[in-house]
Formats: sequence, C-alpha cells, structure tokens
Amino acid sequence: MAKQKYEKQGSHIKVSLGSRIFDAFNIVFLTFLALACFYPFWDCLVVSFSSLKGYLSTNIHLWPSEWSFEGYTYMLTNIDLWTSYANSIFITVAGTAINMLITTMAAYVLSKKNLKGQRFFMFMAVFTMMFSGGIIPTYIVIKDLHLINSVWSMILPTAINTYNLVILRNFFMDLPQELEEAALLDGCTEVGVLFKIMLPISKPALTTVTLFYAVDHWNEFFSAIMYINDKKAWPLQLFLRSMLFENDAAYSGGGESLFLLGQPMKMAAVMMAIIPIMCAYPFFQKYFTAGMTAGAVKG
Repeated sequence: MAKQKYEKQGSHIKVSLGSRIFDAFNIVFLTFLALACFYPFWDCLVVSFSSLKGYLSTNIHLWPSEWSFEGYTYMLTNIDLWTSYANSIFITVAGTAINMLITTMAAYVLSKKNLKGQRFFMFMAVFTMMFSGGIIPTYIVIKDLHLINSVWSMILPTAINTYNLVILRNFFMDLPQELEEAALLDGCTEVGVLFKIMLPISKPALTTVTLFYAVDHWNEFFSAIMYINDKKAWPLQLFLRSMLFENDAAYSGGGESLFLLGQPMKMAAVMMAIIPIMCAYPFFQKYFTAGMTAGAVKG
C-alpha cells in the first residue's frame, strides 16, 4: 500500500515530507507571481512621484530617489484632462445604465423555458460572439447614423454584450420558479416580477455584470480612435494616448521644459486614469465569485 499523504497520530495530523515540499514550492511560486504582477504598478506609482533626474538615475524604481509632485500638478491643471475625464464619466455612467437595462430585460425573457423560439434567439445571440459585422461595415453604420464625433458612438453600438447576457440568463434560470408563479398569482405583472422580485435577489450577478460593463466603458479606446476626431469629445484613454505620443515626439526634439516631457508626468497621467476603477473594485469584489459561478453552470 502506498504511503498516505496525511498520517493521523492521536489528535494531530502529520503532513508528509512530499506534501511540505509541494506546499513550499507553491508558496514561493505564487509569491513570485504576485510580485511580478504587482511590480509594474508599483514602478508606475514610484515614477509618478519622482523627478526626471531621479527617474533617470536608476533603471529599477523601488522608491523615489528624489520626490516631486510636478507631474500631478501639471496634470491637475490641464483643462483637457478634466474634459476627457467628464467624457469618460458620462460614457461609463450612461453606457452602463443602458447596458444593464437592455441586458437584464433580454436575459430575463430568454430565461423563460416556455418562450417560443428560445433556442433560435439564443443561437442568434451566441452567433454574434463568433462572427461580427467587421470594422468597415460598422463604421459605415455609425457614419450613416451621424454618430461620428459623438460620445454615443461608444455607447449605442455596444449596448449589449452576449457574454454578460448569458451570465444573467443562466442566473435567472437558476432562481426558483415558484417565486415568479406566486407573484403572478398575487396580481403582479411580468415587469413587476422582474423589478420587484427577481432583481433584488440577483445582486451578485447584477453587480458583477455592472462592473464588467463599467470597466469596459472606462477603458474604451479602440472605438474612440475609430469614431472620435473632435478633441473635446475624447475619452480619458484617448487623451492619455495622445499626450504620451505627443510628449515622446517633443522629448526627442528637446522641448523647453524637460520634466514635463519626461516619464514622471506620463506615469502621473496613467495613475490618474486607473485610480477610479481601483477605488471601485474592492467594494464589488465580494460579489464576483457568487456572480460568476451562479451564471456559469447552466447552458
């Protein structure tokens, strides 16, 4: 008989040598992996608080060798930054609200087993995950709808995400059908069942999908490049891209203010772009596991 991994001795459990080695290896490996993921963020944070001289003095940035807040001062006084911030906030808030309204209603309808043509509608929805209309046809549609240089071009074309639709649909299918039947017997309408019964008990899934949509809108980049030419309508990510590229060109040419064209200011801009999502994420993290697993076990 093979040697047992765990050997019980009295009220204690003796862990075998092989298990200890395996556990030690896991700890070292996962610690290294965590540091490898954390260091780029830390490097960005340190550089954003460094002067250009301190940044150029070393290639590894574990702590600012010369503190400076000029990068944040410059960014906070940049009116274009706040304009793009306002655009991104509007796109995120309005886009997420539209996403959740349409996705929730569609998922609830598609979760009905007695819906005629349910399989056909689900096939058509899932089909869009594998095949899209293409960049050029999509651009032509956006242009014909007169959405070029409008923030709505980054909201309406992505009003629903099939992956999120499937998550919510499967979650609704897992809910007890007796709740809906009891509400209908009490005189509640289908809309009332959705908003008064189903949504209040679906907070984990709704919160997960909401955060998915919000992060996608906040990081919106490709659509902005395709459809937005007016600088006043730029979202934050497009402003950041433009600023970095313009500063690279100016830095190579030797501008008047060497610091403002250097890496510390760029990292300050990057930190200001990611801080809002970082602050929101911890408040929603507890819903992630429940929301994802609840909608991932049914087809």
